[in-house]
Amino acid sequence: MKIIETIPELRQALAKESGNIGLVPTMGYLHEGHLSLVRMARRENECTVVSIFVNPMQFGANEDLSSYPRDTSRDLKLLEIEEVDYVFIPAVSDMYPTGFSTWVEVERVTERLEGASRPGHFRGVATVVQKLFHIVEPNRAYFGQKDAQQAVVIKKMVLDLNMYIDIVLGATIRESDGLALSSRNSYLNSEERKAASVLYRALTTAKQMWQQGECDAGRLKDEMRSVIQREPLAEINYVSIADSNTLEELSKIDGPALASLAVNIGSTRLIDNFILE
Repeated sequence: MKIIETIPELRQALAKESGNIGLVPTMGYLHEGHLSLVRMARRENECTVVSIFVNPMQFGANEDLSSYPRDTSRDLKLLEIEEVDYVFIPAVSDMYPTGFSTWVEVERVTERLEGASRPGHFRGVATVVQKLFHIVEPNRAYFGQKDAQQAVVIKKMVLDLNMYIDIVLGATIRESDGLALSSRNSYLNSEERKAASVLYRALTTAKQMWQQGECDAGRLKDEMRSVIQREPLAEINYVSIADSNTLEELSKIDGPALASLAVNIGSTRLIDNFILE
């Protein structure tokens, strides 16, 4: 495993690779969800690149950039076990040099859900991912289904900009009580951690209702809210039943739908989703 910190050095190293390249972009503080993507990338490509970069441009003014969990030495040990070929750890000053003023904007699908709650978030995501795609030039890039809207945004960017990159989604990896793995779970104290399973319970309730024939999106959302509201530590940010591709809210489910939610548990904001198809 080779650790590379500069763009020219990474490009020079990858120029010598002859097979397919798989990229796993991360912000570090790796967990089993990240590692499952790394294993997919290793199975499906001759060369695997994992990036570790806490992207300041996707954090809002009052968000947790300064406190976002970091442990690079631990991350590197985990990636060495997985036999990754390259780990790219660029500096902010290299990714966003002085005077940086070029952005990637993906419209419409970024205006809802996380985009409505976190203005500018997806501009930062799309920009850094496009930069990583340009630097690494991967054949495939791997993302988690837990960040469902992010995946929709990136797929749209790749399609619209004629990028010849396959976007591969890995299933959400969960704890035994259903809580989706997330670096931000580390913010939760023991009481909050127990309460956080309410996200999974709410989504499971909606999925069971849908499997039993309930297609009215309003009823599904009402039941999800009801489950969450019974948890004293939970505060709803949004509950959604939307088209899986456009992310437009549905009144009736008659095709693939995304059931998603964002909930504050104490001061920690968590997201999760199920695909209904």
